Amino acid sequence: MKQPAERNEVIARLRGELLSARGPVFSSHSHDYPDLGPLNRAFPEHCFPYQGTHEFISHNSEAAAATLGFMAAVLSRFMKEQETAIWVGAHRTLFPPGLKAFCLVPDRIIFVDLVSEKEMLWVVEECLKCNALAAVVGEIPDIHPIAFRRLQLAVEKSGVPCLLHRHRPRNIENTVCTTRWEIRPVASLIEDGLPGVGYPQWQVALLKVRNGKPGNWQLSWDGQQFQQGNTTSMEEQQVYIKAG
Repeated sequence: MKQPAERNEVIARLRGELLSARGPVFSSHSHDYPDLGPLNRAFPEHCFPYQGTHEFISHNSEAAAATLGFMAAVLSRFMKEQETAIWVGAHRTLFPPGLKAFCLVPDRIIFVDLVSEKEMLWVVEECLKCNALAAVVGEIPDIHPIAFRRLQLAVEKSGVPCLLHRHRPRNIENTVCTTRWEIRPVASLIEDGLPGVGYPQWQVALLKVRNGKPGNWQLSWDGQQFQQGNTTSMEEQQVYIKAG
């Protein structure tokens, strides 16, 4: 395990490399709100509150795989040309070249593989302080409410969004997260007359959103953006759930 001085040196070096690669930063995340397609109407003023902590809960391997795909699609809405993101985890099950299906360039994502949850939380928090990043993703099952608040404070200071995947968490407490999601897999959407696997689909439950409307939708990804899934209209299918 690295000592604090060594860790600080690594973080400082990464910050320097990121700032050098991106160039001058005139303001922290001044670009437009990301477009999440049919989900937009669930958010305050129909704008996704990306400058916050976004928590994704999965309870089994199938849901975890679907969640990672959905998170990659959301991350693609944050990243503009030449921007970089950090992805922190312990067991990398993600196949980086597969991110191209979600309009992400794998070379623009720095993967940090660690062992302990304590180390991962520390790295995620430090990375969130660097406003040269487009986003920080962390795969951390359990987070103490105090640690979660520290992440939120870092987000509020830098404006860098944080996506947290909590796979098989021991406890699901009330946290200060901006949004909380639960994603489940749905059979892919195959185009008429074409063989093989089609566009990914998910059953998306927005369990919590500040000043918004939690709900449940079936969504698909058409290779460029989110689309309403192969279901009835949103008004017919939307089921509001008590915020977690």
